Amino acid sequence: MRRMIAQQLLAWWDKHGRKHLPWQKDRSPYRIWVSEIMLQQTRVETVMPYFERFMASFPDVQSLAAAHDDDVLAIWAGLGYYTRAHNMLKAGRIVVAQHGGELPSDFDSLVALPGIGRSTAGAILALAHGQRRAILDGNARRVLARVHGVEGWPGKASVSRTLWKLAETNTPSERVRDYTQAIMDLGATVCLRRNPHCGACPLAECCRARKHDLTAKIPASKPKANRPLKRRSMLVVQRPDGAVLLHRRPPTGIWAALWSLPTLDDRESARDWCARVLGCSPQSHAELAPIRHGFSHFELDIRPIHLTVSTMPAGIRDGDQWRWHDGVQELGMPAPIRRLVESLEVGAVDPR
Repeated sequence: MRRMIAQQLLAWWDKHGRKHLPWQKDRSPYRIWVSEIMLQQTRVETVMPYFERFMASFPDVQSLAAAHDDDVLAIWAGLGYYTRAHNMLKAGRIVVAQHGGELPSDFDSLVALPGIGRSTAGAILALAHGQRRAILDGNARRVLARVHGVEGWPGKASVSRTLWKLAETNTPSERVRDYTQAIMDLGATVCLRRNPHCGACPLAECCRARKHDLTAKIPASKPKANRPLKRRSMLVVQRPDGAVLLHRRPPTGIWAALWSLPTLDDRESARDWCARVLGCSPQSHAELAPIRHGFSHFELDIRPIHLTVSTMPAGIRDGDQWRWHDGVQELGMPAPIRRLVESLEVGAVDPR
């Protein structure tokens, strides 16, 4: 069955596979690495423009390692899961310092780098070097679980072990690069999570999930957990020249090291905060429409408070922690914060 699955997948990919993605133009280990990190939990269509901009700014690992964190985060902003960008920077600097500026071509050294797990390392080695390495990203996991009828949530250790064994067994010794791309493509375009196109699938005849009408149940979804709702008041402080005050987030936690709006402590009023931090009183005070933003483990309800100041506050100077943003410089900001700041710049604020 292993040989048949690989042969059918490769025959399908030869006719229908994706062969013109940006990272396929030059399959260097660096470009494959960047694409694989960006593609984690993110659709190809979303990744492509980010990848192109990233490569234009950081064409090799040396330029990435030498870059300022803010410059990398500014290009990454909006792609989400920002830990990926932080880990790429750490890994790039390790590659330059310890591996002569070349991404390692052996598995153990590769998985030792920040942000590179077993499947990502396998994809890099298979796609860039043609090594026989198994992968188990979300797409490959879904294909293998359905074809072999593996029930249960793939995040469960016993289910994961079973799927990894199947991934190893099904990976062929020849055309590994094409097979790796084929199984990812099939999961992304045919073996969809919802409403899979079984009629167009080259593995339909041997698919146990299809045979037993279990495609809606395999693979099983992650057990649902109640996501708590957190509320935060954030201050949108605007100077007479239109610049908005930003504060850098801590190096760990949500939106780590990104530029965001200052958060108001529940025990302090906006007016008292202005007096303490800016050394002035706000000219106007208005609550804006709340913003709901979902994270993997909780929902965040942002309550923006728009404050205008009539003078240029002397209490804040541009630096590593504070920045008056005038819309000219590209900064790494979380997507909901960027949209709010940009709405101020065009005068589209929606007060409640």
